[in-house]
Amino acid sequence: MTKLFGFSIDDESKKSKGVISPVAPNKEDGADYYLSSGFYGQYVDIEGVFRTEFDIIKRYRDMSLHPECDTAVEHVVNEAIVSDLNDSPVEIDLDNLQVGQSLKNVIRDEFKMVKDLLEFDKKSHEIFRNWYVDGRLYYHKVIDVQKPDEGIKEVRYIDALKIKLMRVKPNDKGKGVPDMPMPDNSATNVNKDTKVQEFYTYYPQGIAQKYGSVAGKGVRIAKDSICHITSGLVDRNKKLTLSYLHKAIKGLNQLRMIEDSLVIYRLSRAPERRIFYIDVGNLPKVKAEQYLRDVMSRYRNKLVYDANTGEIKDDKKFMSMLADFWLPRREGGRGTEISTLPGGQNLGELSDIEYFQKKLYRSLNVPESRIGGDSGFNMGRSSEILRDELMFSKFVGRLRKRFSALFLDLLKTQLILKNIVTPEDWDKMSEHIQFDYLYDNHFAELKETELMNERLNLMVQVEPYIGTYYSRDYVKRKILRQSDEEILEMEQEMDEENAEGTGVPLETQNMIMQGQIENGQIGTNKDGSMGKVPEDPEQMQAPTLNIKKAKI
Repeated sequence: MTKLFGFSIDDESKKSKGVISPVAPNKEDGADYYLSSGFYGQYVDIEGVFRTEFDIIKRYRDMSLHPECDTAVEHVVNEAIVSDLNDSPVEIDLDNLQVGQSLKNVIRDEFKMVKDLLEFDKKSHEIFRNWYVDGRLYYHKVIDVQKPDEGIKEVRYIDALKIKLMRVKPNDKGKGVPDMPMPDNSATNVNKDTKVQEFYTYYPQGIAQKYGSVAGKGVRIAKDSICHITSGLVDRNKKLTLSYLHKAIKGLNQLRMIEDSLVIYRLSRAPERRIFYIDVGNLPKVKAEQYLRDVMSRYRNKLVYDANTGEIKDDKKFMSMLADFWLPRREGGRGTEISTLPGGQNLGELSDIEYFQKKLYRSLNVPESRIGGDSGFNMGRSSEILRDELMFSKFVGRLRKRFSALFLDLLKTQLILKNIVTPEDWDKMSEHIQFDYLYDNHFAELKETELMNERLNLMVQVEPYIGTYYSRDYVKRKILRQSDEEILEMEQEMDEENAEGTGVPLETQNMIMQGQIENGQIGTNKDGSMGKVPEDPEQMQAPTLNIKKAKI
């Protein structure tokens, strides 16, 4: 049986046979070529790829539970996904898409449906964190096989430890061979055999078994039925998909070791210890040792602290690692003596801990200023924004673009199943579809305000030279940084406002009114109000203003 669960989307537009290349397709998605048999395939992991991937995902998840690493991950996730009570974390942007307005409205409605299937407005933080920590994300697109034109009915999350992308290249006998298809330099086609079957294998019990690195029996699922996005980081030597936490493995291990060693050192060196020199006289060795044990049991600290319950118990059977020293002294010495050993010095030094913490944060691309406890949060001026903050903002932008593949994949399936677009049309449209993520409103507002203030101040300094050294168009484009669309929009709005009389400042209106009064165009009515002077003094009209366009 070779039939797969799920569905597949066929692209009718195949590439021309005249398009040839000796280079194999670049598919850095963590897939593996393997030897298959039957519907329920069993794969013997000879090279340990499955086991390695299983272990590395488990390590990523353990790392995310460490306090320092969790703090850094939360900073990244909170910066990428901004939660707001009124606005959605992400919206679709179709301004660059050259299609009709009706089709744009349909695409927006389908995108809203995709977000509802994911419950993205509620679970956006969880979804993005799972993808960021694991370095991969899987969703099963469930449809009604009897009515596929109704689109996706449900989207189910799949644990990354239970699914794997596979490729099988069948030979003449129909059996799978583990090697990759070799390119052929013929003039007609690229590959001798292009019948490479791609599918996902789902293991309900998980990839890794209890013994060895052998994956158990799994169910094959069609490739189009699974939504799979990766981090884009690939270990080219081992052909493994990595997470953004991978380069922090060494730094986190070093931080853990230095913290544990510091705790042990302080526990052992912090308290003061006493040295008891006990005079045993001329007693034989056995008698001297017995006498020393009696004295120790008499003066030993009998109180024991239970860290689990917080109780203090009187128990002599426990020997503390911080116990005092008891040494015998023969006749002829100075008799019984008690001296004190001082505790360790400079135990409050944390420079090594701080160094490894900064090293960990740098490996996770999080600015140190965000995590430092000494410095408070400073919204600051735009001139005070550090370089690492700009780098962090660009890093978050790259994460958003990579994560947007989730929406593109689900939206593609939804539009094609409902016969809204064809696979050929989608290939042309997908490059022009963008996604607008919600930013931190307060920070963005302060940044824009500061930039606008700087531009306006510069414009005031340049204003005396407009018409002599600078043109108005130059000021609009170079100083105010207005685009062509913004310039046209501003001119239209100013024309409309000036025509209505609402676009002229109050000072300018007063100056115009004063000029009309001096020219006799406006006089005083009988009731003392201002109005236009009529030709017939008996007919006084209501005051009017005739304000023309004014360029400010």
